[in-house]
Amino acid sequence: MPRRETGVFINVPFDLRYRKLFHALVFTIHECGFAARCAFENEDGSQLRMDKLYDIIRDCPLGIHDLSRTTLDSTHRLPRFNMPLELGIFLGAKRYGAGTQRQKSCLILERDRYRYQKFCSDISGQDIRAHNNEVATAIKSVRNWLRGARPKKRIPGGDVIARRYLQFRLDFPKMCDAEQIDRGDPPFLDFRMLVIGWQAENPA
Repeated sequence: MPRRETGVFINVPFDLRYRKLFHALVFTIHECGFAARCAFENEDGSQLRMDKLYDIIRDCPLGIHDLSRTTLDSTHRLPRFNMPLELGIFLGAKRYGAGTQRQKSCLILERDRYRYQKFCSDISGQDIRAHNNEVATAIKSVRNWLRGARPKKRIPGGDVIARRYLQFRLDFPKMCDAEQIDRGDPPFLDFRMLVIGWQAENPA
């Protein structure tokens, strides 16, 4: 289990369309010396999903919240509000928590810079970063935020991390084959393990 002080809670969509961004976020978090965490790290069926989220949010001083998939689904024509809900819990922990909870910091991502104003205008005072569904842009946003959240840490530049991520993706298939992991849909803990292993063998 990662140390609490390095944990970054990832509150993002987990659909196939978002996977390229999700993997890039996990890689960037670890490249910057932190540890990615999300609801999929715990597959205990006896624990309620919200209790898992409460535990991770409590333990993580940092959080990334992507609201870009708050859109109508094709079947029910209703939006999914899981990401705004979890952002609200994170902000509530910072506002009403005690001790280290008040030191929480988060990055809010969107596809377009002002789209969130149409469905969640209460966060208009927050600094929202747009990634335009581009991996390199998302990497730079996460890197720059982590640099500001922990200014004493030495962190590679966004362009450097983006280039290293491309090399990691080239090496990814053979790593999956070596570990007998599904290339197309690796479980979160397996993907995180591959990221940590690759970075250990290929230091920046």
